Amino acid sequence: MNRYPLWKYLILAVSLVVGLIYTLPNFFGEAPAVQVSSGKVTVKVTPAMVSQVETILAEAGVKPDFVQFDGNSIKARFPDTDTQIKAKDAISRVLNPDAANPSYVVAFNLISRSPQWLTALHANPMYLGLDLRGGVHFLMQVDMRAALTKKAESLTNDVRSLLRDKNIRHAGISRDGNDVHVLFRDAALRLAAKNALLDSQPDVVWTDVAAENGEFKLVGALKPEAARKVQDAALKQNITTLHNRVNELGVAEPIIAQQGLDRVVIQLPGVQDTAKAKDIIGRTATLELRMVDESAEAGAAAAGTGPVPFGTERYVERGGAPLIVKKQVVLTGDSLSDAQPGFDQNQQPSVSLSVDAKGARIMRDISRENIGKRMAILIFEKGKGEVVTAPVIRGELGARFEITGRMSTQEANDTALLLRAGSLAAPMEIIEERTIGPSLGKENIEKGFYSVVWGFAAIAVFMCLYYMLFGVFSTLALGFNLLLLLAILSMLQATLSLPGIAAIALALGMAIDANVLINERVREELRSGASPQAAIHAGYERAWATILDSNVTTLIAGLALLVFGSGPIKGFAVVHCLGIVTSMFSAVMFSRGLVNLWYGGQKKLKSVSIGQVWRPQAAPEVSSADAAETEGASDALAAPRSDAAAGR
Repeated sequence: MNRYPLWKYLILAVSLVVGLIYTLPNFFGEAPAVQVSSGKVTVKVTPAMVSQVETILAEAGVKPDFVQFDGNSIKARFPDTDTQIKAKDAISRVLNPDAANPSYVVAFNLISRSPQWLTALHANPMYLGLDLRGGVHFLMQVDMRAALTKKAESLTNDVRSLLRDKNIRHAGISRDGNDVHVLFRDAALRLAAKNALLDSQPDVVWTDVAAENGEFKLVGALKPEAARKVQDAALKQNITTLHNRVNELGVAEPIIAQQGLDRVVIQLPGVQDTAKAKDIIGRTATLELRMVDESAEAGAAAAGTGPVPFGTERYVERGGAPLIVKKQVVLTGDSLSDAQPGFDQNQQPSVSLSVDAKGARIMRDISRENIGKRMAILIFEKGKGEVVTAPVIRGELGARFEITGRMSTQEANDTALLLRAGSLAAPMEIIEERTIGPSLGKENIEKGFYSVVWGFAAIAVFMCLYYMLFGVFSTLALGFNLLLLLAILSMLQATLSLPGIAAIALALGMAIDANVLINERVREELRSGASPQAAIHAGYERAWATILDSNVTTLIAGLALLVFGSGPIKGFAVVHCLGIVTSMFSAVMFSRGLVNLWYGGQKKLKSVSIGQVWRPQAAPEVSSADAAETEGASDALAAPRSDAAAGR
């Protein structure tokens, strides 16, 4: 009756082992480390650099715990801070020979002290949020009106170019807010223009309006869904750009997320230099297209045997080769509408670019005159330019053209990202700024840890005293629940914050409720006279429906917080919902497994250790005379009810 099949015990054993493995990294703490990441848009950190960093450290006499490639950066861990400082200096000297123009960002960092065998199993600790580790918090407002204005200006230029190409004469084109106004001398021209614009501008609604002085006006406005797409695209591009810039700070786990329709939250745990963070986040990047000087003088200058010709500048390509570029700007990033990776007609990786009408006209004129020559695409940040790519012009270009060449799929993706997210799509301003010191974060961790420990201890003492051995089983199930919850959060690489710790403490209190229901149900069965084995079986079976109902209703409330909440509320909801799921598994399956192991094999079980079972007192014995008198009194009391019934 109270025995588990072997497969259930195997599930519990595997869950216990997995929970231990993935919870362990959270108890090793953090060690000092050095992180190497890209400092320029054209420089990329690759796994091949791991051996280079190891060689640099060996030559400097520094022995790291390990050096590994982690996504877009290389991290080297050290036993103490003195070794960390020495390693940073050695790496910076070699990788950044020109300190004024560094190619890489070599920054201090903290990473887990977990042993390598745990890391090999992808067992990593939870990230600590801003309130637990300290750092900088920004709330930024995106100027959506500027994004729509930029789109309206682009639309105005497109309309002007289209009417010129269609040879449709107009009396003037102007922009009023986000609307485009086009004047015509007669209705026929307006009708012809409207038909042409409807075909080429499907996202714009064109309306006929009567103008003054006998003129005919056509007013164009973005459709609501098109305006929302423009705003969403601007917000996503800004978030992508901010991600690229924050990487330079060496932040282990930055949080850059959308909040509402037009706000972005930036949390940088571990960063204490607010001025440096604001400088990087608020920087402006510009994109420029220029022609490459391929004259003999430019060749000599590139080789280092001659001066740079007048009207040109010297830059370096991504591969490190020098390039002489003319100062005259052909096109700026304001005209670039989109950049997407793809494949050309030969199925080779390429980057497809789209420009507005003004840019298309310029590209047609320039490309027609410079077929066979190279055009450089440069990104400027802080006044310093970097060549992203310098393709050869193969034919006349227009509003859409491709960059092809010897590039891999990853390089095509990177190039498209650089071109698309080199600058912010819409201006942003900081409307909230907070700095949390590391000492406050450490204090928060200690308080949160003690709240969970003391809460767990208080529950364990009460359960063991009140329910005896069944209380011990409930306490072990509660510990198993906490282990599973921490393991799942670690596997998800969740960011733990103060609301998350509060949710863990709440989950403990709610998880023990299921075991209280089970224990009380077993007691009720024992009071009813059921045998111990039957009472255990019925207690778990009949308490399950109540446990399920209470947890499902609580889970609904948690899901509502998860869907409609944001920031700390959403973090609380995630831990809360996970805690409910793990508590149902541990309180029912794990605790019953322990009870079955202890009592299930005893065939002649006479009692169970579940605390005091209060049985109802037996009725006192009475004499036969008293019984007869009582029976007569009952009959007398019953007679009037019978008469009344007969009367009815």
